[in-house]
Amino acid sequence: MIISVWRYSHLLFAIVSSVFLLVASVTGIVLAVEPISKKMHSYHVSEADTLSLAKTLQNLNAKHKEILGISRDRNGFVSVSVIDEGIKNEFYIDPTTGDKLGNIIEKHPVFQFATNLHRSLFLKSTGRFLIGLASFLLILISISGIVLIAKRQGGYKQFFAPVVRENFSQFHHVVYARFTLIPLLVLSITGVYLSLLRFDILPEPQTSLVVDFDAIQEDPIKEYTAFAFFQNTPLKDLRELEYPFSEFVEDYYIIRLKNKELYLNQVTGEVLAEENIHPIQIISSWATVMHTGEGSILWSIVLGLGSLAIPFLTITGFIVYFKRPKTKIRNKLSKNESNYVILVGTEGGTTLQYAKELHDKLLANGLKSHLALMNEYSYYKKMEHLIIITATYGQGEAPATANKFIELLQKKQQKQAFNFSVVGFGSTAYPNYCHFAYESHKALLAMNNSTTRQDVFTVNDQSFEAFNDWCHKWSESIGIRIKVEKPKLNTNTIPPSTFKVIDKQENKKDNTFLLSFKNLNGTKSQSGDLLSVIPTKGNQERLYSIGKLDKETLVVSIRRHEKGLCSNFLYQLEQGDKLSASVINNKSFHFPEKAKKCILIATGTGIGPFLGMINENIKKREIHLYWGARTSDSYSLYKNYIENAIKEDRLTCFKPAFSRNQTEKLYVQHLIKYDQELFVEVLKNKGCIMICGSIAMQKAILKELKSLCEEYLGKDLSHYQNRNQIKMDCY
Repeated sequence: MIISVWRYSHLLFAIVSSVFLLVASVTGIVLAVEPISKKMHSYHVSEADTLSLAKTLQNLNAKHKEILGISRDRNGFVSVSVIDEGIKNEFYIDPTTGDKLGNIIEKHPVFQFATNLHRSLFLKSTGRFLIGLASFLLILISISGIVLIAKRQGGYKQFFAPVVRENFSQFHHVVYARFTLIPLLVLSITGVYLSLLRFDILPEPQTSLVVDFDAIQEDPIKEYTAFAFFQNTPLKDLRELEYPFSEFVEDYYIIRLKNKELYLNQVTGEVLAEENIHPIQIISSWATVMHTGEGSILWSIVLGLGSLAIPFLTITGFIVYFKRPKTKIRNKLSKNESNYVILVGTEGGTTLQYAKELHDKLLANGLKSHLALMNEYSYYKKMEHLIIITATYGQGEAPATANKFIELLQKKQQKQAFNFSVVGFGSTAYPNYCHFAYESHKALLAMNNSTTRQDVFTVNDQSFEAFNDWCHKWSESIGIRIKVEKPKLNTNTIPPSTFKVIDKQENKKDNTFLLSFKNLNGTKSQSGDLLSVIPTKGNQERLYSIGKLDKETLVVSIRRHEKGLCSNFLYQLEQGDKLSASVINNKSFHFPEKAKKCILIATGTGIGPFLGMINENIKKREIHLYWGARTSDSYSLYKNYIENAIKEDRLTCFKPAFSRNQTEKLYVQHLIKYDQELFVEVLKNKGCIMICGSIAMQKAILKELKSLCEEYLGKDLSHYQNRNQIKMDCY
């Protein structure tokens, strides 16, 4: 419920302010160029900053007969106002020589137009109010955005942890929002502040100095170059200096510095009156600088990028919202006449789509099924089977549609006995993988008349293959056969390409084979990406991890299943055959470029992407490969790849674990215990551990790594997961 409030608030603020923010952002981009263009002029003389005012005035007075005043702007440009042959003139000067450098920069009509539109939309006071309101809403948008990102990432400590990619709009909305939040907050807060000043809601105090003319001294007479104040004040502290109007002692120098204003006796150099700049005036000055970027090319660029992000974030934000699957559910059967009840915990709607597919297939098989959200848990008179399909949000929390579920379980005990199953959706990139699914399973186990059919089944990164596998096993356990179809989800898929089979190797003893493809269309890919294959029209895609052997050649390791539609389809391919398939970017499982030492862990055909990564190790970094299989016979398929890699120093060592070669079974997780010093060293020195294979293997590996982290490194495993030192692609 709380996350929903933040999400809908974020959306509401964006809708209300979108038009005004788009106008302000576009004009802001234009105006960000103005201070850069000014700064590019060579009117700043860096060595002049250390000059004293005494020396500066001496240099100017030597070149110009009648000076009215001197000023120094935020760019460090020093300008002088003079009377030359009866005509007032103003220009930039070199304080070290007094020479003219150039005329005062006039505001370009484009910038003038953008300024007027940016400040008031050409609507005067009404426009200023609307822009001020939009700035205030941008503050609320930024704050709610910070909360939503923190919730999504699993807490503020993981705010800048890698983002799990669901689709283009979602991924880039989060990524760019994180890096533009600071400039956006600065722009919005300073914009609101300046608006309040313009409407006098925040009164800005003015400096008002009073001179006691009766006390003005006319001696001792000193040259202005001997004035202590002029001698001790550097030019860099000056904002403005006005010369006396006449030679009478009652006329004085008016000097405005960065932190104070004062009047100076033109005869004796005595300070006649002095007052520090009010803090609000200093804040106002800084607000103007921070809002406009005046005086800093770098900050102007940052503000320009922040302004540029607003249209992008607005568009991607609306796309994310409107593409978000809706949670409205219609049931043909009521909850009290259904034997099968499917309850869904969803944040973005993906799990609901999977659950609806299962629900529809149960109905198609003549079974009485009811679909609802987990927060709608109630009494079910005829329920025999309860299926929980839930995502996990943030730091292992319940998604918005399931945050009351465990409380409802305790309040509403079912009168009849029932079986239950829990399916958790999540991403292994987050430390609290499927945590809420486990919590739900635990709460259901505690009920008096419930019986679980199996442990929690987890689905990583919306894997349809994993969900389909669970549906198949679960439906067989209740005596039916269900074939679900993949919901239409957004994936980062490159359009289909044509691949030519250039080699096929197989191991008939364990039904595994390697296919090497040549990419005929030049589609870019990396080892660790996924090859999406649809065996026949209308069938669901299957995903296989890619190993990249060279620029055009990919290798895929496959296990042939007796009734596997796709594995048998691929097995029938021979050298020279062509395959139409797509490549899915799997950025979170690419080989780390900066890690000096890596450990690769795989079981069975999970070794596929590692063959490519090892082959690409031309820098000969230290790589240790751990691989698990049933017997040593399975190794024959990969033997040449491994031995050549070791011979060419692209692989440091290879350690297999064969579970059925000896009486006592040996698995890869056992090897971690034997080589625990190596694993601790790799994590401690910012190395990387990559895992590819089954979910069951992954759980066992993570359990061992977690124990090592706590015992020898004094940190939780999530510390290294969040730093991308542990990469996983398991199924």
